[in-house]
Amino acid sequence: MDELLELTQDFLVEAFEMIEQLDQDLVELESRPDDLELLNGIFRVAHTIKGSSSFLNFDILTKLTHHMEDVLNKARKAEIKITHDVMDVVLESIDMMKGLLGSIRDSGTDTQAGINIEPVVKRLDAVSSGGSLEKIESVEEKKETQAPVKAAADDVDYSKMSDDEVEAEIERLLKERQEEDKAKRKAKVESPEAEVPISPEPIEAKPVPAEPIQAPVVKEAVQKKEPVEAKAAASDDSDKKDSSSSAVEQTIRVDVNRLDHLMNLIGELVLGKNRLLKIYDDVEERYEGEQFLEELNAVVSSVSMVTTDLQMAVMKTRMLAIGKVFNKFPRMIRDLSRELGKKMELNISGEETELDKSIVEVIGDPLVHIIRNSADHGIEMPEIRAANGKPEQGMINLKAYNEGNTIVIQIEDDGKGLDPEMLKSKALEKNVISEREADIMSEKEAYSLIFKPGFSTAAKVTNVSGRGVGMDVVKTNIEKLNGIIDVDSEVGKGTIIKLKIPLTLAIIQALMVGVQEEFYAIPLSSVLETVRISEDDIYTVEGKSVMRLRDEVLSLVKLSDIFGVESTIAGRDFTYVVVLGLAEQKLGLIVDELVGQEEIVIKSLGNYLQDIEGIAGATIRGDGGVTLI
Repeated sequence: MDELLELTQDFLVEAFEMIEQLDQDLVELESRPDDLELLNGIFRVAHTIKGSSSFLNFDILTKLTHHMEDVLNKARKAEIKITHDVMDVVLESIDMMKGLLGSIRDSGTDTQAGINIEPVVKRLDAVSSGGSLEKIESVEEKKETQAPVKAAADDVDYSKMSDDEVEAEIERLLKERQEEDKAKRKAKVESPEAEVPISPEPIEAKPVPAEPIQAPVVKEAVQKKEPVEAKAAASDDSDKKDSSSSAVEQTIRVDVNRLDHLMNLIGELVLGKNRLLKIYDDVEERYEGEQFLEELNAVVSSVSMVTTDLQMAVMKTRMLAIGKVFNKFPRMIRDLSRELGKKMELNISGEETELDKSIVEVIGDPLVHIIRNSADHGIEMPEIRAANGKPEQGMINLKAYNEGNTIVIQIEDDGKGLDPEMLKSKALEKNVISEREADIMSEKEAYSLIFKPGFSTAAKVTNVSGRGVGMDVVKTNIEKLNGIIDVDSEVGKGTIIKLKIPLTLAIIQALMVGVQEEFYAIPLSSVLETVRISEDDIYTVEGKSVMRLRDEVLSLVKLSDIFGVESTIAGRDFTYVVVLGLAEQKLGLIVDELVGQEEIVIKSLGNYLQDIEGIAGATIRGDGGVTLI
């Protein structure tokens, strides 16, 4: 039973990955319905999922996948054409498959999901039969009554059978094996002879090397039960297959908790390295010119370098390509185009850019809201675009790239853009800002109004937007990541939203600052710049401290006021301001001194102190003292 559980886990991991790929490939197929190679690839993946789910007795998933496979098979043979309506049904069945897989993951069976697949199965059958539901029902009955009964799989001469007869034979064998499996489940897992035979057709049955992920059981079954004809047909690909299988063997799955533990240990090592460097500095001052200092310096430098390399290596094991998040958006844009009656295209670039796993998990929701906003509010209807001299099809560009210690995700559309005056009037109407604030507000500040809770520019509430919650979620999630949001727009031309996010949240670069005799760490990803100003450069407006920084007015806050640190340093003519960016806002933080940049490890303050506003955690300095972040 343990082996069966392990097989189910493997099946789930691979099935979820294959379903994600199917989503992407089907959307691509809709725009290129004549691409037979792509269609064959999609068919093979569906066939692999069906075979694996059948072997593991997930009957509902097997039935749904089988009927979807019928549609894809007819499309491969050019018996039906891939239209938008056909794709609607196929994509609906993919969504149901996701639900069934979720149920298997949560409860171990596909019967607990409460998903009724019959309406979709009927629609798939109607598509297979060219649109007549009655016709498909009679065909199915005929298939069942005419299915030939064979004594054993090995006695069958597949080469003399038609496609329909082969399919009927497969169904019979699958049912027969399922019955045997229910009676002797354990024996079946241990015995290779009991594995389910898969379709003998070389194209359908054999997963090609180009598809890196297959359910392992099905792969074994294919290798053992594969007829001579299939082997002959696949002989040309043997070299590719060898290289593919060796590549698979070089990867292993590692539990995320183990990686987290490893990251914690590396964190301790980094703290130890910082402490060692501080001690070395003290020793060097005390024993200047001594012979042993040279040897000590070599050891400290070596430990420091190895620790940094080790830290980078462990961080890379936690990195995921952002394409994992990006890949779900082509399907989303396709569905929105149909729902909103607009013509839209999504261009993706930089999907190979890597981020820490914890950040990849949080970034998905903000991107969904921004892209839905671009589609609903940004891109105009085709007739309006044509009247304005634009192509009828709107473009949304999604790209990711590295910039220093941050990742930048840019979402750009060529829609109607943001009108700052309209945003101000809407905000006044909803009492989000006062008239005085509206008068002195810059264009950039007006753009940031879209992130206010409850703010929406939609004329009416739709399924896509209009409740004023979407962009608020974006702001909250980006703040959680210590990220920055930058919005730029031009009326009639489009909008660009940039999300700047730190690479990782565990070990970060920080700016150490001093306030009186206390030290604090500010994540460097949030620091835009530092400036030195005199006391005369600080003005008071409506009881708040502000300063003019080039062409904008910046609000100021004293760090000593926030933490109630008593003043011990007085009589200086100047002070330092650290300009911070958090989500869509800027703020100036007044500090007494800039200590310097340091690599720090974020340590939790524990459950009791975890929700203190403004504090992300604490770190241990090189001298052993604790610094708040």
